Amino acid sequence: MANGTPITAYHHLQAPTKEVSGWRGLIRTSRTPLITEVYQLQKVNNKPYIPTNKLIGASLLRRAGEIEVKHLYKSFGDKEVLKDINTVFEDGKTNLIIGQSGAGKTVLMRSLTGLLDPTSGEVLYDGRNFVNMTKKEKILMRREMGMIFQGAALFDSLTVLENVRFPLDMFSDMTAQERDKRAMECLERVNLTGAEQKFPGEISGGMQKRVAIARAIVMNPKYLFCDEPNSGLDPKTSLVIDELLTSITREFNMTTIINTHDMNSVMGIGENILFIADGRKEWQGNKDSVISSRNKKLNDLVFASDLFKKVKSMEESKTTL
Repeated sequence: MANGTPITAYHHLQAPTKEVSGWRGLIRTSRTPLITEVYQLQKVNNKPYIPTNKLIGASLLRRAGEIEVKHLYKSFGDKEVLKDINTVFEDGKTNLIIGQSGAGKTVLMRSLTGLLDPTSGEVLYDGRNFVNMTKKEKILMRREMGMIFQGAALFDSLTVLENVRFPLDMFSDMTAQERDKRAMECLERVNLTGAEQKFPGEISGGMQKRVAIARAIVMNPKYLFCDEPNSGLDPKTSLVIDELLTSITREFNMTTIINTHDMNSVMGIGENILFIADGRKEWQGNKDSVISSRNKKLNDLVFASDLFKKVKSMEESKTTL
């Protein structure tokens, strides 16, 4: 710092753009439609955008971003799925969205990222209303987002390295050597050194999720969205993924939002937890306040198993002593 003025690093710098040869064909033939939908949304004026910041360390200097949701509604025809959602996803933390199947968790996450347009309401990224942005503004805003999809959504025909490098190949003005280096740095961060030449079908489900995490952070995002990152994984591997997401959130100073059914995640990494029931915000707190909560719907969800019921009973008995 100089004269008491803080140093600010912007990870979303303007950059020259270019068309990457052949990427249209790759998207059209992909068997992972959700991720290609996101990448298609990244284009404007037939030219893809990319931040050129190559310094991982720059994320340590920037301030993580807060996401505030105000009076958010989403309907499909006559069916109202989200009903007056008001919440804040805290900056620099692991924020969890929980609820029973069909409660509206995935619809909320897709509304946050622009994959669905809310019926009404506001989604504020550091005060910027994403809902009212123009197409160009939304595309620029998505440059600040990383996404991890349920099932990893890797390209079967690409190697692990190529999967991680894919966003850079599409949008970056880096040289091939620089793109490989950046992708390898991200693979090293998720402990996958040595697997870069394997194909998704040759690695385990847990490794595939780590590849998806590496791909999500390769663009150095400010916001990280994770849809059921532990889906289909055994409890031990799920803990590894939880610990990895938590450490990366802190290391890269991101705001992470995780949509999950995993109650181990709730009790392990839930720094800010939003519980949705029947499309409404039912409760919000952290992993410590879950134990003491008297909300019946929350308790029925989190402490459904006999083991968790015993844990809650033991913790409550401690507070009465």
